[in-house]
Parts: sequence; structure tokens; C-alpha cells
Amino acid sequence: FRQGVNAILSQQEGLLRTQAEIASGKRIQTPSDDPSGAVKVLDIEEKIATAEQHLRNALVGRTELSLEENAMIGAQNVLQRIRELMIQANNDTQSESSRQSIAIEVRTQRDELLALANTRNASGDYLFAGFQTDIRPFSMSGGNVVYNGDQGQRRIQVGSSSQVPINDSGVDVFQLIKNGNGTLSVDNASSNTGTGIVQSLSQNGSLVSDTYSLNFIQLTPTDPITYEVRDSSAALVTSGNYVSGESISFNGAVTVLDGTPANGDSFTVGPAVNQEVFTTLNKILAALEAPSTEPADTARFHNDMGEGLNDIDQALDNFLRIRANIGSRLNNLDTQAEVNEDFLLRMKDAVSQVQDLDLAEAISRLSAQSTSLEAAQKVFIEVQGLSLFDFL
Repeated sequence: FRQGVNAILSQQEGLLRTQAEIASGKRIQTPSDDPSGAVKVLDIEEKIATAEQHLRNALVGRTELSLEENAMIGAQNVLQRIRELMIQANNDTQSESSRQSIAIEVRTQRDELLALANTRNASGDYLFAGFQTDIRPFSMSGGNVVYNGDQGQRRIQVGSSSQVPINDSGVDVFQLIKNGNGTLSVDNASSNTGTGIVQSLSQNGSLVSDTYSLNFIQLTPTDPITYEVRDSSAALVTSGNYVSGESISFNGAVTVLDGTPANGDSFTVGPAVNQEVFTTLNKILAALEAPSTEPADTARFHNDMGEGLNDIDQALDNFLRIRANIGSRLNNLDTQAEVNEDFLLRMKDAVSQVQDLDLAEAISRLSAQSTSLEAAQKVFIEVQGLSLFDFL
């Protein structure tokens, strides 16, 4: 009698287990069903969870980089507009009042660039503040723009051994910009009284890096205008007669001036230095708003506009470099996402091979177990009907 009951219970247990497997579609219901297989499944599922997190990270990184790219596009458009206004203003047909009007629009464009530099993401974090995401990176102080962030660059994990930067600090984007032509810069002395205007500045492979002073001399109105170039130690580098439109070469630097410099006028030629874009814009505004009633004022204005155009071009080049880096990172995210998706596919296939149920085999087994259970029940009924049990 006991053996009959145990047989029925055993068949029922097997039948219920098979039913559970068919209902879930999984061969392993508990770790005891297949200890080694269960351990393997847990290991693979941990890898799947990590890869899925990497995919979510990539989506976050793409959002951040897309926001930064949009901000950079806006910044480029602002500088392009300012450049157009400068070319418009750098014309002798413009009156002082018209340049004042242009200065108003340039100031508006500068404020728009400041707003773009303080762009936030959906979480309210500032894009260009480095690690100081909760601090407004750029603010006005005494007419100048001050940076309050740091040079940190946040990164996000998108692969087991792959981290992608998702921001650029305001220092890299708006401050570390070489002035002049990127190698050399020229500046006219504020005390110049002549009409000498720098038309071009270039260099060749033999450039000797130093700060040079280009001085003009004309002792009497009948004397020819001469020039001398001295290095930072005041040693004479070269000298000669000045001819408007002809190049002046010294230690690998080449400059061309037009107009008539006055006695004592000077220009400084030296290595390009980092100049933040807001400083460049403030210099342009100062030049536009300065009076230009004398020929020397006009020459100074043209020189300032020439310097400003070179500085704007350098800022535009830096913005293009940042955008190229953003594009490279976005491509990296796409590539890594493909790698992660392929890895997920292979891992899910591996889990399926270890854990998933062979449905046809399980249904056949269920049918056999049902038959066995019915047979065990019939046998139990026959045994229960023996006469010996009547006496017990």
C-alpha cells in the first residue's frame, strides 16, 4: 500500500515538474535541477546586465554629446555673424554712428555666445563646467567674462575597457585659443600717430621665436621713413627703408604694411598666446566704440579689426576642432553599441542553450508521465482491493 502511494506521488511530482517547465519554457526551475548549469546561467546573466548597462550609458553619452554639438553649432553661427559685422564695419564708408550701431549687435551676439557657453542638459547640469556641473561656468564681472568651472572632462563607461568623454570644459572650448594666426600675433602701439596698417603676417620654417619690436623713424618730413626690428633684448635684427605694400622680413617672420607710419610708431610681433574668445569680443567692441575722427584713429581701428578677424578665425577653427572631436566620440559610441548588441545576442543564445526547454521532448515526456501516473493509479486500486486489506 505504501509503495503504491509513493509511486503515485513520484509520478505526480515528475508530472508537475514537467508542467512547470512547459509553462516557463525553462529547463532549470531551481539550482538543484542542474547546479553547474545554474551557475553558468547566473554568470552569463551578470554579463548580460553589464552589457545592457553599457548600452544605456551609450544613450546617455549620445544625448550629452548631441547637446554639446548643438551648442557648438550655435557658437559657430554667432562668430560667423560677428565676423560679417566686422567686415561690414571695417570700411571707410562707415560713419562713427553706424559703427556704434554695429557694436550694439556685436554686444548682443556676445551675450548669446555667453548663454550658449552656459548651456544645461535635461538634468540641469552645465555642459561646459568640467566636473563642477552645478556651477554656472561663465559669468560677467566688471564687463569681463569669468570662468568658474574647472578643466575636468567627464567620461562614461560604454564597454568593458572603453570610456568615452561626454563633455569638454569651457577652458578647452572658449579659452585655450591662440590669437593672431596661431603662431604669430601683431599689435599696434596705442600711441601710434601715423596711418600704417598691417595687411598680413606670416612665417616660414626658419622662424626664431621671440618678441620683436618693429619701429619706424623719420627725423624730418623730407627724410625717408626707415624701420628697424629689435628682439626682446633690444638687439638690432634688421633695418631698412620703408615702402608701403612691401614685405618686411626678419628671423623667419614676414609682415606687410600699408599707409604711412609716423616717426616713433611701433608694432609688436611675437608668439601667439592663448586668448579667450570673450576677451577677443571685448577688444572688438572697444575698437568699434572708439572715436575715429583722426586718420591715426582710423588706422588704429583697421589694425584692431585686422587683429580681431584673425582672432575670430582662430576661435572658429577651435570650435571646428571641438565639433570634430564630438563627431569622433559619437562614432565611437555607435561602434561600441554594435559591439555590445552583438555580445548581448551571443550571451542570450548561450543562456538559451543552457536553460531553455526542448518543448517537443517535454511534451512527449509529459504524455509518458501522464500514462505512467494513470497506470500507477490503476495498480493502486487493484492492490487496494485484495482480500488481505479487508482483514487489516
